[in-house]
Amino acid sequence: MWPPEPEPGPAPAAAGGPRPGLRALLPARAFLCSLKGRLLLAESGLSFITFICYVVSSGSAFLTVPLLEFLLALYFLFAVAMQLNDKWQGLCWPMMDFLRCVTAALIYFVISVTAVAKYSDGPFKAAGVFGFLATIVFAVDFYLIFNDMAKFLKQGDSTDAEETTAHRTEGRWPPEGLCREPC
Repeated sequence: MWPPEPEPGPAPAAAGGPRPGLRALLPARAFLCSLKGRLLLAESGLSFITFICYVVSSGSAFLTVPLLEFLLALYFLFAVAMQLNDKWQGLCWPMMDFLRCVTAALIYFVISVTAVAKYSDGPFKAAGVFGFLATIVFAVDFYLIFNDMAKFLKQGDSTDAEETTAHRTEGRWPPEGLCREPC
């Protein structure tokens, strides 16, 4: 008969095994439910909404910042979800994420104040409000990253109390464990 009956394919992947097709590109549900996953989702969502508000507005002076932060948040979302921090150990992932969050919070705050104070256009006001929300989310993220790094460094100081400063810094950057932060 036409069309031929499909041949029985392989059984669906087990819960722990690799996921088929495009589902392999999606982050795992466990990561998305974690605090870091929710923060990265909120950062990318607010950045995208702010970007759309600036696109719709009459002037697009601040269009680049939300677009870049949206792309960077998506990159970090997929990089952490796919555990690239374990594969590329030469990069200090928490420091890169910390710097991304600090700069995003500062820049979002500045452009949000400017958008709300200088422009009377409705989409600019909406972009300013979403920018303030994004500022808060980025600030919470860099605060949590800073606390994790401070705990790690304090833990290293208490175990190496008898070593001199020169011995502590030789060959230990990035310190083991700091750049492979579990989420």
